[in-house]
Amino acid sequence: MPRLHAEPDRSKWVPVTDSLGFRGRRARKQAIGMLLSQAKGPDATGSKRGGGFSAWAMSQAVPFLMRKAAGRVLVWVWKAEPDLLVVMAQVQAATPEIRIARASMPIEYDDTEEFRGTYLGVGEKLVMPLPSGGRPPFATYTWDLGTHLVTVTAVCSDRERFGTVVGAVDELARGIRIVDDLTVGESAPVLRIDPA
Repeated sequence: MPRLHAEPDRSKWVPVTDSLGFRGRRARKQAIGMLLSQAKGPDATGSKRGGGFSAWAMSQAVPFLMRKAAGRVLVWVWKAEPDLLVVMAQVQAATPEIRIARASMPIEYDDTEEFRGTYLGVGEKLVMPLPSGGRPPFATYTWDLGTHLVTVTAVCSDRERFGTVVGAVDELARGIRIVDDLTVGESAPVLRIDPA
């Protein structure tokens, strides 16, 4: 199974993936807290303490789930404000079920534009600054590699500030690449690349 790799600007992004234990727990908790509050919707009510506990509990489990994903999922948060912007990249097999689900999405998801990645080539970008139903603004980048789909999704907690950070998400998405393991047999020919 191919894995994802990226080297985003560490002055802008904090990686959540592989941040086990105390390392990165603040960023994990804030990112998960933001996503939980957005998932509940603008009219949701509930104790702040309960939401905080849920975010903490999930922040402890998320690194282990991501480690189990073995590079198929990468997550970052905006360094200046981890609860403002969360970005998740994932690679998955392009099964018929996934292709059917993508084809069955609402018509508003058809309003994509061409987006060129540095390593993945030409893909699609969908920006939803004002999605219906009070949902948070988001941007999605998709590359169809034939056997696999690579998707990068950014969710912002502030509609008014979404436009100021989407450029940084573009930069991060352009740097996503695929890393795959190759098995070379003992009798296979050796490929030598001239360093020049």
